[in-house]
Amino acid sequence: MKHDEDPLAAAFEGLAGAALVLDERRRISVATSEAVKLLGRNPPRGALATDVLCGGGTNRPLADALDAGQAVRAIIPMPGGSEGAMLHVRAIPHPACKPRVFVLLLDLAGPAAAAGPVLFHGMWTQDARMKEVFRVIERVAVDDETILVRGETGSGKELVAGAIHALSARRKGPLRAINCAALPSNLLESELFGHVRGSFTGAHRDAPGHIQLAHKGTLFLDEVAELPLDVQAKLLRVLETHTVIPIGGRDPLPVDVRVVSATHRALRKEVEAGRFRADLLYRLRVIPIFLPPLRDRPHDLPLLCEKVFLEMNPRRRRQIERVALAALEVLARHRWPGNVRELRNVLAYAYATGDGPILLPSDLPPELLSPAATELTVAQTPADEGGLPSAASAESERVQDALRTSGGSRELAATALGISRVTLWRRMRALGLLGRD
Repeated sequence: MKHDEDPLAAAFEGLAGAALVLDERRRISVATSEAVKLLGRNPPRGALATDVLCGGGTNRPLADALDAGQAVRAIIPMPGGSEGAMLHVRAIPHPACKPRVFVLLLDLAGPAAAAGPVLFHGMWTQDARMKEVFRVIERVAVDDETILVRGETGSGKELVAGAIHALSARRKGPLRAINCAALPSNLLESELFGHVRGSFTGAHRDAPGHIQLAHKGTLFLDEVAELPLDVQAKLLRVLETHTVIPIGGRDPLPVDVRVVSATHRALRKEVEAGRFRADLLYRLRVIPIFLPPLRDRPHDLPLLCEKVFLEMNPRRRRQIERVALAALEVLARHRWPGNVRELRNVLAYAYATGDGPILLPSDLPPELLSPAATELTVAQTPADEGGLPSAASAESERVQDALRTSGGSRELAATALGISRVTLWRRMRALGLLGRD
């Protein structure tokens, strides 16, 4: 739109360059000429900004933030741009006009993208290492190589897989996810490869597996280290031949699938122990991505707490506005073996047990307040696969304390530790605690 026709656009052009102004319904009321150049088209007045910037996908964290009227920074694919081109977006609620939001658009190549908090496909951070992970994801997503995401439980591996899919040429295809640790071997094989009618008792019809259902898209294999060896062999054949043979079938069916897998284990050690095939490791680990644990990025804690408050306040009796400094110090001392998932559980506990707009130390679970809690750590991380005897000893003591407190109930102990029951069982196995609880 021409500046002589819209004085407001001219004013924003001089102040901010590439900018959009939204009305109270998040519809575009002003688009500066620099914004038109950056977007490659003139968005029509009255168009929903979320549709213009985010398209029609289901994973739209920027759209969610705009709809909630939140200030936000985000990195998104360039709308209608070349493959791999990214856009840095900063949205600020306009202080003079209550519902109006001012949106500043910046090319990702600019220095502003590296500063301040960033929202990247549902992941918030201001940590330099996480931002480097985001940069790696942007670069490797456009290729079609297999990717192995390594990170502890609750660190966001599934969000990484979703970002890779959304930034890839396969984003219009399906994203299928399966947790390899959640199903017994025979059911897992059927879920992955499918089966034909009559192949086993109860197989009353042909059923495609996740591999077929992910055709032209992405298959996410969570906890891939838990795959049984016989299933590993069949998966290797799929990766080598780009075909799949359902259980009970004879003819191979062509499939076009990109595989992204994730694990909290060191797969090379699993190979050495004979629990994982070396040839499959090399097929899956073409591009490794390592997620830093939450304990190594404590400056993200206030940011993540604020994000959880924005999500939970509309649905809870209690409305939390901020975290008291003393409570934040307690959170920063904790080792977070369950990472962001555990943090959400801790904040849910605070909502349920406390009152008032300020989260106080007394609102936090008892295990975070005990003196021993500040000394605990997990057995190993991607950066230190060997671990330390003292760390393992501290983790063993922590798990045993949780089991004693829960009266031997693994379900209650897992809840207290902020991890799943399956993860607790694996940790007990690694620490030699099975049979001792």
